[in-house]
Amino acid sequence: MIVFIIINVIFCISFLGFAYLNFDDSDWYLWVPIYVAVAACCGLACFSMYYPNVYLGLTAFYLIYAVKLFFEKDGVKDWIVKYRTPSLVESMKAEKPFIENTREFFGLLIISGALVIDYFVVINL
Repeated sequence: MIVFIIINVIFCISFLGFAYLNFDDSDWYLWVPIYVAVAACCGLACFSMYYPNVYLGLTAFYLIYAVKLFFEKDGVKDWIVKYRTPSLVESMKAEKPFIENTREFFGLLIISGALVIDYFVVINL
């Protein structure tokens, strides 16, 4: 159980940091709440406050949004097929929409993974 708490503390702090870093983004109004919501879930789990239905609802929303980013014009699919997977980390200033969309896609997968981990740990308690 202590490992679960440590992992959630790391997730919570990381996601709050990501939320803070998104304040200077043009679509901060979308990404700050996304990161704060998952940070809150991880933070509450540290104090044995579990909300499995919230984990499932947020995960569903995040994965649906990830699928949208995958298939939209200049999305992840275009990054792979059309642009031949150029580096996503050359510059933190994403001037190309397919780089921004791909980074957002992987961010959504990471936060979904954190919620899925919490969900399966909680239902097995």
